[in-house]
Amino acid sequence: MQIISEISNLREIRRSWQIEGKVIGFVPTMGNLHQGHLTLVQEARKVADIVVVSIFVNPLQFGPDEDLEAYPRTMAQDTQALQELGVDVLFTPKAQDIYPRGLEQQTFVEVPGISYMICGASRPGHFRGVATIVCKLFNMVQPNHAFFGEKDFQQLQVIKAMVTDLSMNLHIHGVPTVRDADGLAMSSRNQYLKPNERALAPLLYQTLKDIADLIQLGRRDYSKIIIEKKQKLAEAGLKPDYIEIRAADTLLMPGHEDMRLVVMVAAFLGRARLIDNIQVTLKD
Repeated sequence: MQIISEISNLREIRRSWQIEGKVIGFVPTMGNLHQGHLTLVQEARKVADIVVVSIFVNPLQFGPDEDLEAYPRTMAQDTQALQELGVDVLFTPKAQDIYPRGLEQQTFVEVPGISYMICGASRPGHFRGVATIVCKLFNMVQPNHAFFGEKDFQQLQVIKAMVTDLSMNLHIHGVPTVRDADGLAMSSRNQYLKPNERALAPLLYQTLKDIADLIQLGRRDYSKIIIEKKQKLAEAGLKPDYIEIRAADTLLMPGHEDMRLVVMVAAFLGRARLIDNIQVTLKD
């Protein structure tokens, strides 16, 4: 595995792959890799001749009161895990190369509408930071395929919209959420949980499954369901940020014609803000 930090070096090797007709798979990450990330790498290997993984903790997607400095960084362990999976290139750019004019002067990419709702309403500017860094990384790596986890469902939809709107020539793959045995979605921020908090955390996924079951049983009073489940989460010791039931394709409020829904949840538990979702297909 080659470890490349300079953008010019990455572009040079990318030209050689292009001449050789190689298919490139790309997994962008912020490091602190867990099995969810490694599953993305394994999926990339299935369709690509060359697999590139990037590790870059992107300051542009963190708000002023969020955990940029505390975000866990485990480069040595990450490097070893990627080597064991046979990754071809680990790209580790520096912030001054990604944002040479600083964050305040940075040209940005913003996907309107979808970026401002749900998580975007709770974290203003977050999806602008995500779209900008992903666009920049796509320009550097020039992959044929890129892989993202469905745990960050709204992020996945933002990136798909950006790729379509900007006529990018690559395929975006959404990969199902990887979970611990008790159902908790794997996340780098799970490390913030104290033992008693970790024991409570699977309630998030259980809540999603309960809502999905109610919908499949025919309940359509979504606002009432949300109020009930928020109250139960709060009573258990979590602090709900939101629970949303949306059309999976648009993230808008579902209409009668929408047969694919997504139930999305975010809640604070100690230092951690946890997110998760479950998709529901309605019966005809």
